[in-house]
This record gives sequence, structure tokens and C-alpha cells, in this order.
Amino acid sequence: MSRKVGFFTTLLVLGLTTLAMAADAGSAEKVEGLRFFMYSAVAAGFGIAIAAFGTGLGQGMAIKSSVEGVARNPEASGKITVTMMIGLAMIESLCIYALVIALILIYANPVSKLIQGFVGLAH
Repeated sequence: MSRKVGFFTTLLVLGLTTLAMAADAGSAEKVEGLRFFMYSAVAAGFGIAIAAFGTGLGQGMAIKSSVEGVARNPEASGKITVTMMIGLAMIESLCIYALVIALILIYANPVSKLIQGFVGLAH
């Protein structure tokens, strides 16, 4: 099995190198210029993923603690619920801030014009 995988991996690498050799020289400059935008999109995706993971864990633990508190003391359920809702709103705001920053990175990057001018993509 591993011999087949090695053979097909080698075949794939050799096939991709022929495509790289066939590319014209002018396209390399454009690819270098667009690499910045690719990295921005990847960074935005990772930022949202980390923020969603953290807020999901935080909200889950907050709800778990709230349910345990209501189970121990049912008379205090109103106060516990209000406090939990405020806490959940604070936790969710962190993910919304990460989303805003990710959208700024993707669509309104403040240094994109500078990078485009430096690379030579500006019109």
C-alpha cells in the first residue's frame, strides 16, 4: 500500500512541476501581489475559527453553571438567568468583534493600496 502511495505522490509532484515550468514570467509578479490577499483571507478564517471555538466553550460552561445553580436553588432562577444572559451577551460580543476585524481584513484592508502600489498592481 505505501509503495502505491509513494508512486502516486511522486507522479503528482512531477506533474505539478511541469505546470510550474510552463507558466509565463509575468504571472509570477501577479501571484506575488495576490499572496498578501490570500494570507489576509486565511488569517481572517483562522481568527473567526478561534473566536467561535472560544466563545462556544465559554457559553457552554456559562450555561452549564447556570443550570447547576438553578437546580441547587430554584428560588434564585430569575437572578441567575439575568446574570447568565448578560454574560452570554458579553461572550458573544467577542466573536462579533473578531468577525468585524476579519471583514476589515478581507474587504477594507487599510494597507491593501500600499501593498498593491509596492507590487505594481495599482492602476
